[in-house]
Amino acid sequence: MSGSRKHIIVFAFPFASHPAPLLALVRRISASAPTAVFSFFSTEKSNAENFPKDNPLGYESIKACSVDDGLPPGFMPSGNPVEPVQLFLKAVPCNFYKAVKAAEEAVGIKVSCLLTDAFFGFGADMAREMGVPWVPVWFSGDRPLLAHINTDLIRKTFGSGDFEGKNLEFIPGFESVRAMDLPQDIIEPNPNSEFSVMIDKMAATLSQATAIAINSVEELDPLIVKQLRSHLQKVLSIGPITPSCPMTPFPDSYGCIPWLDEQKPASVVYISFGSVITPPPHELTALSEALEEIGVPFLWSFRGNAEEKLPQDFVRRTRESSKSKIVSWAPQLDVLRHKAVAAFLTQCGWNSLLESFIGGVPTIMRPFFGDQQLNRLSIETLWRAGVGLERGVITKTGTIAALKRVLFTEDGVQMRQRASELNGLVMRAVETSGSSTKNFESLVDIVTK
Repeated sequence: MSGSRKHIIVFAFPFASHPAPLLALVRRISASAPTAVFSFFSTEKSNAENFPKDNPLGYESIKACSVDDGLPPGFMPSGNPVEPVQLFLKAVPCNFYKAVKAAEEAVGIKVSCLLTDAFFGFGADMAREMGVPWVPVWFSGDRPLLAHINTDLIRKTFGSGDFEGKNLEFIPGFESVRAMDLPQDIIEPNPNSEFSVMIDKMAATLSQATAIAINSVEELDPLIVKQLRSHLQKVLSIGPITPSCPMTPFPDSYGCIPWLDEQKPASVVYISFGSVITPPPHELTALSEALEEIGVPFLWSFRGNAEEKLPQDFVRRTRESSKSKIVSWAPQLDVLRHKAVAAFLTQCGWNSLLESFIGGVPTIMRPFFGDQQLNRLSIETLWRAGVGLERGVITKTGTIAALKRVLFTEDGVQMRQRASELNGLVMRAVETSGSSTKNFESLVDIVTK
């Protein structure tokens, strides 16, 4: 096998918003190290969704490689989004071990580095066996990462049972965080869940990583970054990935941007709950009623069939109105950057929040699972650039109150100002001399040395 060129193996977690930013990051690393070769491993379905069918500029040194998705022959989805994740994780890590051996033979170059989604704690074992660096990439914020790293301490402190009313004052920077605000896998692990087992493995092994790349900006939460550096070998905040590592573009098939061009500045509420979650029916009804009563223009990127899940008269009236629009997909970053958008109603996924920072748009938040509750707390108490919905769920009165607060009050003006300040902070980080740019250069050195 050739010993002169570098062969970087990349493992993607093939669900939700994980593969696309990892591929975008690999494209940027590849551009900085043109002699390196990358084998990008994900499921066949995920690669088909994220790799363009032709081989345009920026993909020449990146080979899409498929791993077993764990689905049995003739598998028929039940509609439960967790089911394919659990089946995939049952095939891990054997599917990746097999694929790596084949990739080495196909490329003719031994693996020189293992770059993985941080979820894959088995990367520590594999990299050690290969004698190569392991560099996990964390796609959420700093606070959820610190919480996971402190899993053992949290469980030891709280034990099991009732977490109501308990705070994390024993972790610097978490004094106001309640135990119930943590990701469920930390405080209530399920030993029968492959996902919970994976997250526990991650928490136990990240300290073994040569470096960890985080899709964040170190100036956003410097106290927490300092804490992370006390636990991990090397912390590289390289975010936000999106503006510095352009993803594969998708056309604005539904005409979102031309429609926004026709709206008044700072008048539109953009709504999206991400690629995984659809709120329960009673919350969708409540949101529909709130939007109609308050009468503000809105653009709703709706996952699934809106005609089946939203009130039929609401969908019909939306189609007839020039002030509202429901689409199956929207170019979210372009939407949030548009001058017509005044607020973003979101599930608090980290990628969505980073894009709200890039757009300088305040958020109205309805968190569901994982890191989303911690993200909401950061927005409300640390950056003060948004508001969570009353009691954490969508109700008609609570949504109207939140919309009025953000759109029509002095408090909302202050939120928009702070969102604009966050925009300046994150965009300075990706400038030539910015912290994220310098950290990215360090990442390239580690991955390709």
